[in-house]
Amino acid sequence: MSDRTSTIAYGRLMHRAMRGLIQNVLSDVAQSGLPGEHHFFITFDTGAPGVSLADWLRDRYPEEMTIVIQNWYDGLTVDDDGFSIILNFGDNPEHLRIPFDTIRTFVDPSVEFGLRFESTDSDEETHEPEDEPPSPGKGQTPNGKSSASQGEVVRLDTFRKGQ
Repeated sequence: MSDRTSTIAYGRLMHRAMRGLIQNVLSDVAQSGLPGEHHFFITFDTGAPGVSLADWLRDRYPEEMTIVIQNWYDGLTVDDDGFSIILNFGDNPEHLRIPFDTIRTFVDPSVEFGLRFESTDSDEETHEPEDEPPSPGKGQTPNGKSSASQGEVVRLDTFRKGQ
């Protein structure tokens, strides 16, 4: 017999599925490298438990940070909880550990694909896809590239057309 007062937490289930997609994509990149023109803007919560980054980066980005995985990265490893990577910040390689549940946005502008994770206090988290891809220049990453943190998300149908 089911409890009629409980509900299916679709928001939480959708977030889990979207994070699984990110895990699969990053695992493929860790094994084979970035194909074609693909590259990623990943915005994450720097103050969340499990995030590991240099103190000077945490001081500079106390709330959130957007990284770019494109031209130079090293040591990309992916597990069930998150990923580790070495990125270059002004000719200074730094190791980062980013749990999947700290990711706020994941964008691949080369194919106009993006995911945004809305945080709420309830189990019914929302995911609102938009029609427009992220607009360059709305924010800055540590290396001066445009940030996805202020961008919008595209519909999943846009992503499916290429398959």
